[in-house]
Amino acid sequence: MTPQSKLIYIKIVHTAIWIFFNVVIFYMLYAVLVNKIDIWLWIGFGLFILEGLVLLYFKFFCPLTIIARKYSNSTKANFDIYIPEWLARYNKLIYTSLLVIIFGITIFRLVQNS
Repeated sequence: MTPQSKLIYIKIVHTAIWIFFNVVIFYMLYAVLVNKIDIWLWIGFGLFILEGLVLLYFKFFCPLTIIARKYSNSTKANFDIYIPEWLARYNKLIYTSLLVIIFGITIFRLVQNS
């Protein structure tokens, strides 16, 4: 397998994981907006906590990014994933902000429902 084909494989896997987490976060947003506090919302929080722990362990870098560095000298934010560069650059800020909003609405719903 060539370095270029390894990078392509990493980009495909990284993009698939990114899409999965998008589905999770937008379900979570939907769930709190319609007051559907269910097991899937808590599983979503668990997944994002796990992702946060992984990022902490790897000093705020995705492990796939670290692996992809071996196969590219690119300085672009999206060298390791098939998303627009601006989105790759601000990905953590965007999704952390969404999670804070979701967490805040969740707390509001839990207080409201009690």
